Amino acid sequence: MAVYLIGQLEITDVDTFRRYSEQVAATVQQYGGRYLVRGGSIETLEGALSGSRLVVVEFDSKESAKRWYSSEEYVPLIKLRQSASEGDIVLVDGVE
Repeated sequence: MAVYLIGQLEITDVDTFRRYSEQVAATVQQYGGRYLVRGGSIETLEGALSGSRLVVVEFDSKESAKRWYSSEEYVPLIKLRQSASEGDIVLVDGVE
């Protein structure tokens, strides 16, 4: 079953976050991930969405997503992202 990584971020350092963005896509693809949403305009219809950047990545399985997140390719980028943004990242199961 597909799983979706959803990131809701507030960018605090644009230049550092740009460096992260330039490197992360290749690691996502390497583990079978596919961007569905990567930035773009956000229009809130209800509630108060915090953060200025929304990311949705589809993986074939939760195992694939977790392999990517803990991979030697991505782990060094986590600190880079954390130094340039604040927010939440979650995994959500898709619907069969």
